[in-house]
Amino acid sequence: VMASAESERLNLLALCHHPLALETGVEPAAAERLRQSETRALKAARAVIVTSAATRRLLIEEFDIPAEKITLAPPGTRRPQQAILRRAPENRTPVLLTLATLTRRKGHDTLIAALAAIRHLDWSARFVGGAEFDPEWANWLKNEVARLDLGERIEFVDSVKDPVQELTNADLFVLPSRFEGYGMAFAEALAFGLPVVAGRAGAVPDLVPPDAGILVPPDQPDALADALSRLLTDAEFLQQLLHGALRVAATLPTWESSTQVIAELIRDVQSGRFL
Repeated sequence: VMASAESERLNLLALCHHPLALETGVEPAAAERLRQSETRALKAARAVIVTSAATRRLLIEEFDIPAEKITLAPPGTRRPQQAILRRAPENRTPVLLTLATLTRRKGHDTLIAALAAIRHLDWSARFVGGAEFDPEWANWLKNEVARLDLGERIEFVDSVKDPVQELTNADLFVLPSRFEGYGMAFAEALAFGLPVVAGRAGAVPDLVPPDAGILVPPDQPDALADALSRLLTDAEFLQQLLHGALRVAATLPTWESSTQVIAELIRDVQSGRFL
C-alpha cells in the first residue's frame, strides 16, 4: 500500500531476491496475502532488480511483472586470495560442509535422513548456520541427529562471521534447499573449488552446472544419499567435479560488475531513459 501511494511522487526501485510468498512453511492464506502485497509493491516500482534469471522468470510468470521492467544483477562472489588446490580425499575422513541458517527451506532434514542412509561410509558433516530464525525447527534438527545416533558425525557449528576457514577445510558442499532465489552459499563454495550436491530448485540449476556438482529433486533423501555415496566412493568422478568447480569459479560475477549494472539502472531511471 505504501509503495503504491508513493509511486507517483518517487522513482521506486525494488530489489527482489526471494519472494516471501514462496518461503517454506508459510500457511497458504498467509502466502496468498504476501503474494498480493508483493505483487502490488513490485508493480508500483519503476524498475525491479533481481538476483537470478530464475527469479526473473518467476516474477514474470507468477507475479505478472513485465519483463522489460526487470533488470538482472547477480550478486558478486569473493574469491580466495590464493588458489585452493584440492585433491580427492585420501586416507582421511571427507568433510561435508553445509552453510545455511537452520530454517525449513534449507532442507537440513532431508540431508540428515540422507546421511543416516550412508552411515556405513566414511564422512563427517559440519552444519554451519544460526538457529535464531526458527529455534523450534533448529531444536528438532538437533534432536533428530541425536535420535539417529549421528551426533559424533554431524556437528552444528552455529553462525560464523567469515566462512573462509570452513570453505578451505571442506571436501564437498551439500545443501538440499527447497528453493533459492540465487544461492550465495553455492557461489562461494564454487569459488573455493568445492564440488556441490544440492536440490534442483529455484536458481540453483542456473548456478551449478553438471560438471561442477550433482543436483537432485528436493525432499528426496534417497536421491541425495545416492549422490553423496557416489562422490564418496568414486574418486575419479569427484576429481572431475573438482576441476569443474574451478572452471565455474572463474566465471562468477564480481561485486564490481553487479554494482555497475545497478548504478547504470539508477542513472537511466533518473534521466527518464528507463521505461
